[in-house]
Amino acid sequence: MTDEITLAHGSGGEAYRELVEEIFLPAFKNEYIAPLTDSAVLPGGPRLAFTTDGYVVQPLFFPGGDIGRLAVSGTVNDLSVSGALPRYIAVSMVLEAGLCAQTLRRAVTSMAGAAREAGVLIVTGDTKVVPCGACDGMHISTSGIGVFPDGAYVPPQRVEIGDAVITSGPVASHGMAVMAARGGMGFDPPIESDARPMADAVRRVLDAGIRVHAMRDPTRGGVAATLCEWAGRERNILLYEEALPVKPGAAAACRILGIDPLYVANEGVILFSLAHKDAGAALEALRELPACREAAVVGEVGAGEGIVLARTRLNTLRRVLPPRGEQLPRIC
Repeated sequence: MTDEITLAHGSGGEAYRELVEEIFLPAFKNEYIAPLTDSAVLPGGPRLAFTTDGYVVQPLFFPGGDIGRLAVSGTVNDLSVSGALPRYIAVSMVLEAGLCAQTLRRAVTSMAGAAREAGVLIVTGDTKVVPCGACDGMHISTSGIGVFPDGAYVPPQRVEIGDAVITSGPVASHGMAVMAARGGMGFDPPIESDARPMADAVRRVLDAGIRVHAMRDPTRGGVAATLCEWAGRERNILLYEEALPVKPGAAAACRILGIDPLYVANEGVILFSLAHKDAGAALEALRELPACREAAVVGEVGAGEGIVLARTRLNTLRRVLPPRGEQLPRIC
């Protein structure tokens, strides 16, 4: 770990992992935080999932979404991939003095709409106003609680040899939408973010009786970060690059800017790792939802020592490394 905190420590790659493992885990060490999953699964009465996150994005509004929709969707998705039913969200806002009230009203209205879409309630919150220049317009922090019904299956969040890796839909749209809007790139039609709550997609798979081994919403660090984390030190993962869905606009932007879609953040995509025999049933369940019509099997898990490889369109293999440093402009 370096002596100073850098932007790379917020990017979801190796530097971020070092920050967590060398500073936060030793200080907060307990059995619930140790797995480093998106939500902590807690005992006592009904089994609960609990998560927290912060949202800092510029511009505040972008094609397909905004900071408010982003905050609710991200919280709901973190709870969903733990296997819980999202229920309640707390919201804390830091507002910069001089922020237009209409801008705040738009963001709050968007949050309310996303909450209704996901079937969750925003039940408490707090607001602080800081001097002009002390924050970038608006920062939002959320905490969320989800519940596990009696007898509910709780995914172990560990991939198994022989698993199929499934994406619920096209990747890279969110990150490229925000970067294009921030840079005024003027793509026509505009690239739209995929920011959306994905609780329905997760429930359809679990309610089909499928024993999912691991689920994750690949936000910071993108698909690459999730697959490298899943591989750990005991599994290899082969990614089928040709099968990975990317919308044409996002793919074109990635080519123009020289960016690998695997490393671009998503806010409306779920990755599943499950037994290969269950892949067909999972795809059938997912494709009933409009947002998941392009769900696809994009990889497989094998024995190994923690290597992720991508089979390219030329039928060659390339190594997929964990994100290191600040590879992309911050988008969440």
